[in-house]
This record gives sequence, C-alpha cells and structure tokens, in this order.
Amino acid sequence: MKPQPEPSSREVLAGLVERVTYHNDGNGYCVLRIKARGHRELVTVVGHAAVISAGEWITASGEWVNDRTHGQQYRAKFLKTSEPTSLDGIEKYLGSGMIRGIGPVYAKKLVRAFGEKVFDTIEAEPERLREVTGIGPVRANRITAAWAEQKIVREIMVFLHSNGVGTARAVRIYKTYGADAVQVMTENPYRLARDIRGIGFKTADAIAMKLGIEKTAMIRVRAGISYGLTEAMDEGHCGLPTDELVPLAEKLLEVPVELVRIALDLERTAGTVIADSVGETSCVFLAGLHRAERSIAERLIRLANGTLPWPWINPDKALPWVEQRIGLTLAESQVAAIRLALMSKALVMTGGPGVGKTTIVKGILRILAAKGVRLLLCAPTGRAAKRMTEATGFEARTIHRLLEVDPKGGGFKRGEDNPLDCDLLVVERVSVTRCKMVSVSLPLTGDSHGYGFFT
Repeated sequence: MKPQPEPSSREVLAGLVERVTYHNDGNGYCVLRIKARGHRELVTVVGHAAVISAGEWITASGEWVNDRTHGQQYRAKFLKTSEPTSLDGIEKYLGSGMIRGIGPVYAKKLVRAFGEKVFDTIEAEPERLREVTGIGPVRANRITAAWAEQKIVREIMVFLHSNGVGTARAVRIYKTYGADAVQVMTENPYRLARDIRGIGFKTADAIAMKLGIEKTAMIRVRAGISYGLTEAMDEGHCGLPTDELVPLAEKLLEVPVELVRIALDLERTAGTVIADSVGETSCVFLAGLHRAERSIAERLIRLANGTLPWPWINPDKALPWVEQRIGLTLAESQVAAIRLALMSKALVMTGGPGVGKTTIVKGILRILAAKGVRLLLCAPTGRAAKRMTEATGFEARTIHRLLEVDPKGGGFKRGEDNPLDCDLLVVERVSVTRCKMVSVSLPLTGDSHGYGFFT
C-alpha cells in the first residue's frame, strides 16, 4: 500500500473531481472526492470554489490535516478549477447537472457526437447541438446560456487569483458582485472593505497595489478615512476628534496631510462619515455608528421619560429587607444605586470589576421579584448569561435567544410590534460596540410597560 503523506506537509495537489460531497452556494465551501495524481485511493479535499462539478480538473495548494471526525483530508488554501480534457471527465462534468439541460443521458450523447470538441461546439457552433437526438431549440439555448455563465465565473476567478486574491475571498467577492466583480475591483477595489465582511482595508489595499493604484490616489485616501475610524472603534471609540483623525490617517496611509483633509471633505459630502460636535470638540463618526449612537440616546430618553410599571416602593423598608435576604451589608454607594433604580424608568450602571455591580443587581431583583414584577435578564453571550444566572439566582438568556432569532428570515420575532412580556429588562455586560446591537434589536419603548436596566 502506498504510504500516506504526513499530516501538515505542504504540497500541490492536482486531479479529477470524482464527486462533490458538499458545496455551499453562499460561501463556496466545498468537500470534494478527488482522483489525484500520485494517489491510488480517492482523496478528500476541503476548500472554497464559486462553482464546482464532478469531472472538473482542480489544482490546489494547502496542507494535509487529520480531522477528528472525518480522518485525513487535504485542506486547500488555494483551489483552481478548469474544464476537463479527457472524455471520461467531460462526460462526468456534463452529466453532473452543472449545465442546465444536460443530464447523464444527454452528456453521453454529446460526447459520442462531438468527442473532445464538445465544449468548442457549445461555444462556437451552438446550432450543431440540435444534431443530437432529443435536443431541440429550447434545450440547445439553455445549454448555451449555462455554458456562457460558467465561462464568466471562470474568467472572474482567474482575474481574482491573478491579483493575489485567495480562493475563499475570491468566492465572497464573486457572490457579492456577480458578473460585475471584475469591473468593481478595477474601478475601486476599496469597495471590498466596505461591502464584504471579512475583507478589511489592508486586504483591499494590497489588491489595489497589485492593480497599479497609487498610494496617493484619492479613492485610497478616502477609504483610509473609514479605516482610521475603524481602527479607533477597535479601541472602544465611536468617533474621533478631527484633530486626531487627520494625523492618524496621515500616519496609517503615509500620504500628505493636505490629501487627508481633501479626502475627509469628500467623505463628509458623500455621507460616508458624519461631522458632529461633542461639547466643544469637532468630531468625525462613521455614518452607521453615528446613527447607532443617536438611536441609543433617543431610545434611552424615551424609556427614561415613561412611568414606572410598578407602584411606589419604600426604599427605607426595602433596603434593610434585601440586606437580610442576601446576607450582606450594602455600601453607601450601593444603597444609593438601589434607591435610584427603584425610582427610575431606565438606569445605566457602569464600573470596573469588583466594584459591587452584581450585588446591586441582585438587590434590585430580589426587591422587585418580591413585589411580583415580571423579570427578564439577558447578556450578549452564552457564557455571560450563565454567569449572570449563577450570580443573581434568576435565569438569564442570550439577547438572540430572548428576541427569538429567525434563522430563515435573518431577523428577530420580537420587536416593536411584538415586545417582550416583562416589566423589568436587565441587560448585562453592555459595551460600546454591543450597544449598537442592543439599541437596534431590543424592543425598548417609552410607554409604561417596560423598564430598561443596563450594566
């Protein structure tokens, strides 16, 4: 028996696709069984391809891995497909269903009629397809159109590969722009960073350099404004003072400051970024993040101006009672926080680890639960929700589970038209970046039927 290659050894693999075990049309992920050169047995290859079919010839580069569930397989970092040249491969390819109008029966007839020239016939002499018994004008037109579509996909993938784009990213680009992918990338490759999740400025910039775009090109500098703000967002900032953004972009892009100022003005005019003031300071925000910030503020104001969903509670009686129940003597600041919570429609509590936030939450929940208040607790992640449950003694869920995520529709079943059935909603571990999700997703209303409490 031929010895198998050692796991994680780098090599180039080439061979014929015997079977497509799995292919995800959305992201191009595929699992293939390959009759590879130098291998007696069929090889399992996992990778990405925009379209793939049995009978095609693939060339891949990657590494061998031992998957715990599926055993040894070849994980392709790069995967290139080409139309088959052998009669057996051509028949497999045509009969795979890749080209609409042709199944195994017609594949065999076409190969018998045109041999290795079948692809040339489809492309250059499509009228000859009607020489095959059973292929009329409708089926012939279907075959011709499908072949042209496949050819476009191949040309796009070749263009992307030749400009340094890996297969997985190339598939995402093709799925986003379709037949316009080459035009979009040629005109403005920086659109990739804006339109496609997982492709950032640095990747788009590397592609742009390969396409010959200069460092000082205005499309690059304009894209760099958003890049600078995104870098700041990763540090927890929702925007930056203009006097900080300009030198930051100058440093990141290595271009003159005058170009950065021109680009900033153009981005403001286009609405990609928003100029606003924080106090006396002139700032710049990414448009989407600016909208999220305003939405959060507006919803909290609406919420805060509503009436309490429970009758007045005497804190002088409630506080000693809850101290006895939780077995702790509350600090002065904790007492003040609980008093404020009992009288406020909305409350945002902040503070670092170990300052007593959990004890405050526990105290508030114990008091309101004793008064029959309907409670709901949630956190952004499963781990945070579990910790919240353990710390308070009340069940907490993830935000997505609470809002009843709809995997098919991509949204939530709970919203403004179908609000949560509770008097008190506690959202734990809300960071600046997570506030966007909370403000957009949670059905926070300003009427008397809800109470928001964020920590």
